[in-house]
Amino acid sequence: MPRHEPGDYEALANFRYLLRKFLRFSKDFLSAKSHLSPEQYEALLAIKVFASSGGLNISQLSERLQVRHHSAVNIVDRLVERELITRTAVRSDRRRRFLELTPQGDKLIEELASAHRQEIRGRSEELIEALERLRK
Repeated sequence: MPRHEPGDYEALANFRYLLRKFLRFSKDFLSAKSHLSPEQYEALLAIKVFASSGGLNISQLSERLQVRHHSAVNIVDRLVERELITRTAVRSDRRRRFLELTPQGDKLIEELASAHRQEIRGRSEELIEALERLRK
């Protein structure tokens, strides 16, 4: 097993700290601006990304969010209630549903993603530095 330099531990700790700061920003921002949980925001992002390839089903969303299937269903239920996404039955298999953003969901994800991207840009130098130290 390779020995780690003291700087390795510092880089790991710093990287995790920076991730936590970003996640704290995200959680607070989402709560204040949209009343979404971080998981709901991540779901909207995933649905947006996969829209061009025919959509995303709940099993795929579960994998993207790294949550159990029933948790993904609960997230989807809440987003449907808020009219941010729709569930459409797949013609070839009525048990499967594809998820799509509504116009309201698309507008919201655009606003939220812009703020998150701006925050990442502000922290990118520190994050890249920590990652560079870990690559060595």
